[in-house]
Amino acid sequence: MKLNRVLTLLAMVSILSSCKTKQAESDTPIIGTWELVSATTTEKDSTFSTFDPTHKMIKIINPTHFAFLNHKVNTPKDSSNAFTAGGGTYTLADSTYTEHLDYFSDKNWEGNKFKFIIKISGDTLVQKGIEKVEKLGIDHIIIETYKRVKN
Repeated sequence: MKLNRVLTLLAMVSILSSCKTKQAESDTPIIGTWELVSATTTEKDSTFSTFDPTHKMIKIINPTHFAFLNHKVNTPKDSSNAFTAGGGTYTLADSTYTEHLDYFSDKNWEGNKFKFIIKISGDTLVQKGIEKVEKLGIDHIIIETYKRVKN
């Protein structure tokens, strides 16, 4: 009986240790949680900062989806503050990162695709691309810089 338990335990350990994990996917440098540290927008001939230090924004990227959350740092206790969030699927081919925005707190943005060129250097992610939403009259270039959030 004792031998059966030992053999069962060895079989379980062997099976569990042979299971493949998605470690290879998590080795992709873009996978993780990123905090926005600067942002600029260029419209026509004018470039200006859109980074608001009174807000905090993170972007979470897993192997298939992205999500972003943005809120005011010092909020009133009644939670009447503005909070934005969105997300969806993405594709990544070399340095071309394309977001397919499936969810957003402003429904007018949903269903759009945004193509960016990304560069990751150490713990910094920079994405540059065009945000264009015809029905809202939005057509500008954005550059966002994120720092990786450490556990």
